[in-house]
Amino acid sequence: MSELNEFNHQLIADIQGDADVMGLVTVEAFFEKVGELLTEAGEIDEANRAYYEGSYSRGPLQVDGYGGDPRDTDGVLSLILCDFSINEDVRVLNKEHIQRLQQRLFRYLSASLKDDFRNQLEETSSSFGLADLISTAWKSVDKVKLIIVTNGNFSARSDADDIEAVDGKQITLSVWDLKRLKQFMEQGQVRADLAIDFENDFGGGVPLLKASGGHSSFESYLAVIPGSQLAEIYDKWGPRLLEANVRSFLQARGKVNQGIRTTIREAPNMFFPYNNGLSATADAIEVKRSESGLQLVRADNLQIVNGGQTTASLHAARKAFPEQLGQIHVQMKLTIVPHRQSEEVVPRISEYANSQNKVNAADFFANHPFHIRIEELSRRILSPAGQSGYRETKWFYERARGQYADERGRRTPAERKKFDAEYPRSQFFTKTDLAKFENTFDCLPYIVSLGAQKNFAAFAKNIGKRWGSDGTEFDELWFKRMIAKTILFRAMEKAVSAAEWYEGGYRANIVTYGIAKVVHDAKQRGRLIDLDTIWRQQRISSDLQEVLLLAGRAAQNVIMGPPEGVRNFSEWAKKEICWKWLSERSVKYPPKLDRVLISSEMASSLVREARAEKAVDNSVNAEIEVHRLGSTYWASLRDWARGRDVLTPKEIGVVDTCAAIPRKMPSEKQCTIALASLEKAKSEGFESGLI
Repeated sequence: MSELNEFNHQLIADIQGDADVMGLVTVEAFFEKVGELLTEAGEIDEANRAYYEGSYSRGPLQVDGYGGDPRDTDGVLSLILCDFSINEDVRVLNKEHIQRLQQRLFRYLSASLKDDFRNQLEETSSSFGLADLISTAWKSVDKVKLIIVTNGNFSARSDADDIEAVDGKQITLSVWDLKRLKQFMEQGQVRADLAIDFENDFGGGVPLLKASGGHSSFESYLAVIPGSQLAEIYDKWGPRLLEANVRSFLQARGKVNQGIRTTIREAPNMFFPYNNGLSATADAIEVKRSESGLQLVRADNLQIVNGGQTTASLHAARKAFPEQLGQIHVQMKLTIVPHRQSEEVVPRISEYANSQNKVNAADFFANHPFHIRIEELSRRILSPAGQSGYRETKWFYERARGQYADERGRRTPAERKKFDAEYPRSQFFTKTDLAKFENTFDCLPYIVSLGAQKNFAAFAKNIGKRWGSDGTEFDELWFKRMIAKTILFRAMEKAVSAAEWYEGGYRANIVTYGIAKVVHDAKQRGRLIDLDTIWRQQRISSDLQEVLLLAGRAAQNVIMGPPEGVRNFSEWAKKEICWKWLSERSVKYPPKLDRVLISSEMASSLVREARAEKAVDNSVNAEIEVHRLGSTYWASLRDWARGRDVLTPKEIGVVDTCAAIPRKMPSEKQCTIALASLEKAKSEGFESGLI
């Protein structure tokens, strides 16, 4: 079986598994998965499900979703069509097949601008909401992106290709086929498709000056790129040109810095000396030598890791100040980072690069200690078997894209079977999943409704503040309660899909709003959902499900009953006032509500007990480790540290006590200080083979 065939089988199995867990049909589950991938890749800002299939003016039309309100996405309207099929062999798609799908999507766009088509749609349907959004926002649309996502194999390349315009508005087509999905899901990126040919597509090569020495780890260059050329490149590739961390955490896309705008308008000749320029990376480049020196003619996977606002501002100036843009040049620091090292190196470049925005280390989240700790806890903590289980399992936290597939794929068939038993597919979750669960329980459903990436950005900022110096809060008990939230959230997804009152559509909004409503109403009583019981049983009780569904029904009524004049329910759910309406609405819960709650005092006391036990364990472990290393080891550390001004006199004294074991016995506190001193010494170069 070919790798592509095997990937397709696994993708279909994952989609079917997700559909079962979330209570969806397979095409819906496919949209959920690819919507997240498209958002992460920067193809769209967010993914909203809005399915419609039918005919109009004697032609078939279809849409599965869209990428947000174009008035909030820099004038870009993104429409998505899913082509998912369950087949034994990978479908080979020809150009005619893609053209038929493109025409279906294009017809929906055209029909949405017609009154008679919109009038035949049910006003409460998501398809009407999308058609109405297209019609009302059309004047604000500068560009339309048609996106086809398929689990077939399309041999031709189609990525941001121009097709026919409507009302003078540029329309492009991008096809995400099985190969492209495989590349992103397994390698953690799709940006290798982003090959920029400066010479043939964007007016000419870019002058380069080599900046790295012969022994440098990475090739580095200084470049000067015309502002008009940079704006043209961004016009084609959009946010995909911005490194994902910058895109998510700085929210640089579409935002125009007023200081940069003023310089463009009033002093374009001073843009170069005033502006800090760009920091960029590429997987590989092609350089040629001309009479004037080196020129960059091609870059694979060019990513701007610092300078998102500069880039977006120059793009905005294409229409506002075209003459001034022609006078502008931008300095660019370019580093060649091979893909295998990009996850580690690129965030560091993003963090340390000079920028007009102060960027906190916590913003670059893939390697933040929070992620690393949650990953470590997920590999270590065994989940109870629960009432329906027969063995203990673990919940797999995917810190970086593709970890789960990589861990599973590198095993033999026998080892894979064992891995699947230890980490069931239903117990796999990602960074954006975690952010969705946590922000829901923090009563921020309107933030969750903004989409995976924007919600994650808000979550990251909050975690950066809460982490502090050592992240004490995020311990084993926190992890177990977070898993309980995961179990509850997924149970709610399935329950809503099966509820007799559920009208179809907006399920994601109903779920986050419904859970937040129960959390909010419990807090009003000085109580919390009993997450510890959910962890022990690895499921929610029928009593809790009944309570959640009552809140979910109230959430549906609020989401689908907006103020006069609001016709798109997805956009309404993103407003804080929508949450205010639901939070103030009275829900008549049954007496059994109290059976699924615990007092805030009880929940806090359990946290204190867990931390006290952890402190005792740490103390005992410190003593064991100090004695295991032995007096000879501590004597070598003492001798190394003397005269180096690495350890304080107090630390030297403690290490000297450890060097006198068993004549002197260090206390619990001294053992803790000794191990901390050892770590400090190691960071300064201490090494010893004496263990």
